[in-house]
Amino acid sequence: MATLPVNRRDFIRLGAVGALGSSMSGWLPALAAEAAANPARKRSCILLWMTGGPATIDLFDLKVGHENGGPFREIQTAASGLKFGEHLPKLARHGNEIAVVRSMSTKEGDHGRATYYLRTGNLPMGALQFPTIGSLISKELGDATAELPNFVSVSPFRLFSQGAYGPGFLGPQYAPLVVGESNNFGAPRPNDNADLLLKVQDLERPTDVTDVQAEARLDLLGDLERGFSNERPNLVAQSHHTAYDRAVRLMQSVGAKAFDLSNEPDKLRDSYGRNLFGQGCLLARRLVERGVPFIEVNLSGWDTHANNHDQVKNLAGYLDAAWSSLMNDLKARGLLESTTIVWMGEFGRTPKINQGRGRDHYPNAWSAVLAGGGIKGGQAYGKTSPDGTTVEGTATMVPDLLATLCKALGINHSKTNHSNVGRPIRIVDKSAKVIEEVVA
Repeated sequence: MATLPVNRRDFIRLGAVGALGSSMSGWLPALAAEAAANPARKRSCILLWMTGGPATIDLFDLKVGHENGGPFREIQTAASGLKFGEHLPKLARHGNEIAVVRSMSTKEGDHGRATYYLRTGNLPMGALQFPTIGSLISKELGDATAELPNFVSVSPFRLFSQGAYGPGFLGPQYAPLVVGESNNFGAPRPNDNADLLLKVQDLERPTDVTDVQAEARLDLLGDLERGFSNERPNLVAQSHHTAYDRAVRLMQSVGAKAFDLSNEPDKLRDSYGRNLFGQGCLLARRLVERGVPFIEVNLSGWDTHANNHDQVKNLAGYLDAAWSSLMNDLKARGLLESTTIVWMGEFGRTPKINQGRGRDHYPNAWSAVLAGGGIKGGQAYGKTSPDGTTVEGTATMVPDLLATLCKALGINHSKTNHSNVGRPIRIVDKSAKVIEEVVA
């Protein structure tokens, strides 16, 4: 029997009213394949954020043979001439889809200021509340009527800078849905109850509340909200309405099942790693599959002032398993070409190893990584000196990196938004220069 094509919105509506019943899980792979093959499919972005500042000199720009280099050796990636540190062997197989930007020079060495700078493209500036890059990108790529949020933040560590994770002057409708928030500044713990942490809590309606009762309560809430906001139109009222509207849409959406990882094969889940970061990356794939334009996943523990090499080796194990599995999974589902991945922290670490066998904060010369859709992989852009202390040639500044990411995603980075102080602010500062060499 011939079947009629079902688009994503119709599929979600059918699921919301129960028309698909228990057969829904069988439809999801077909839906993903249809969406991936659609030439009009919008792009998505996944930010892998490394809280604490990773020692990129031990991961993506090794100085083998120099006293600053440490004990690690280089390994060849799938791309001729591109080498990574030895503790990223699985990721190295994806060298042809990865571009390492080895010329980052960002000047800010304080965790809070650097986090704000890298995540917004701006330094803190009094009353001006700059949006995080996830809010900016999801505003451009997202759908305001979508059942799922356009921006999901997985296990963020926000204690360094709350403002670096918020929507700023864009307003609460562009804030992320936060799941699995972590106050743990250290490395992940295996078997850390990731399934529970990554679920959106309290989505199920109490069993003793009928559909009719629920609709009546929502109608009453809507009437009360409209009356209040008409008399007191302010940010608090807007935020309250946005939060409830988002919650109701999630409760009524079959897409909320994206946060339940239990129906993924055990072998696949094991490949990502049974920890919050690994399962967060798996969740990111599931959200991309369902059309969410921006997802960030945090991996803490990179503030390696002591015992740097032991800590980097440990963290690289989590990173290598999760990131390589994410690339494999996206590619297998036809989603990698429409998904851009950016990997970075707030700065790098000192080339010189300190007395505690650690590396300290170092924003002067470090690496960020771009991969996947819109990126010309198989290369390292830029170069640091043999001792790793300086960038040789043209340095890459924060606006340059963010403008390059925007171009890879098909976003005009010079577009402006209206700020909370009444003036237009560009998505990325006007000083930005796109790194054309790494954009496909």
